[in-house]
Amino acid sequence: MQFVKNSPFYKEAIQEMNFDFGNYYLFDSFIIGEVNEDVIFTWENHGKILSKEFSNLYDQNGNDIVYITNRVHNYSVIPSDWINFYKYQYSLKGYAIVSYTKRGFLNIILEKIFMRNKVKGFDNLADAISWAKSLSKAKDNAA
Repeated sequence: MQFVKNSPFYKEAIQEMNFDFGNYYLFDSFIIGEVNEDVIFTWENHGKILSKEFSNLYDQNGNDIVYITNRVHNYSVIPSDWINFYKYQYSLKGYAIVSYTKRGFLNIILEKIFMRNKVKGFDNLADAISWAKSLSKAKDNAA
């Protein structure tokens, strides 16, 4: 299990945002979120706040952003709340879930139902970041 702050990637972050429900690290083309222990992550209490904040900071609706959730704590996600994400026309280039437990990988399967095939699971932060960077490079090479 690796926290962003204790990783070599932390120095690449362009901004760190701390909320009462978790810490978020912003990079050029991706965001890493570490939700706090025992949070029940919902659209109304968390997702809506983050979507608006990140849309303003990146000046877009997320089309070119990859979101990585680094599940270093135990918390719950209401997967059906992802529908609201699309309802408000937020989009993501990709969504990576870094899970360090077998149960976490089972949850990834459930979340894939609601994320329209943009979800990719990883067992370490380095691979998730490499994937996020590769998506950004693919866009740059296509331009």
